[in-house]
Amino acid sequence: MAQLQLTQDPAADTLLSEDPFALLTGMMLDQQIPMEVAFAGPRKLLDRLGGIDPRLIAEYDPEAFATEFAKTPAVHRFPGSMAKRVQDLAREIVDRYDGDTARLWLDGDPDGAEVLRRLKALPGFGEQKAKIFLALLGKQYGVTPRGWRAAAGDYGKAGTHMSIADVVDKGSLEQVRAYKKKMKAAAKAKA
Repeated sequence: MAQLQLTQDPAADTLLSEDPFALLTGMMLDQQIPMEVAFAGPRKLLDRLGGIDPRLIAEYDPEAFATEFAKTPAVHRFPGSMAKRVQDLAREIVDRYDGDTARLWLDGDPDGAEVLRRLKALPGFGEQKAKIFLALLGKQYGVTPRGWRAAAGDYGKAGTHMSIADVVDKGSLEQVRAYKKKMKAAAKAKA
């Protein structure tokens, strides 16, 4: 698997490259804040908690976890609600996959549609977020179950710059940002 470059911060990107739960958490945090800030969140948690293991987070006192989440710089602009979501996500990984995030895409040799279904069953993951994460797994993380591109929809297409799945350097980050800006403007014009 290649070294991810989603945040443009080497320490944060190394964590994302090496730890599937960190990557999953970054994807969950990717809403209403810049992509690179969301994906840098797991590194902030690691620095503050001393680990990013799903069991550690699941068992952390919720009030203390929210306090760590909110420390400046905050992990997310909505620290209270997002801290709860991260803990819910950690508990789901512990309860359903025995704390091993990679089992999401490994258990039973699932195809792309099944991995997508499993992702959509996670707290904080809707259809679009699940498709983007599946595309990120396939395009950059070496997780390529049968039919993953079709299951990921447009996000799975090669040569696109639509989402975090397509960010491989600073230039592609800017291309994705420009695409998102264009889509927002088009949606606004329709409304």
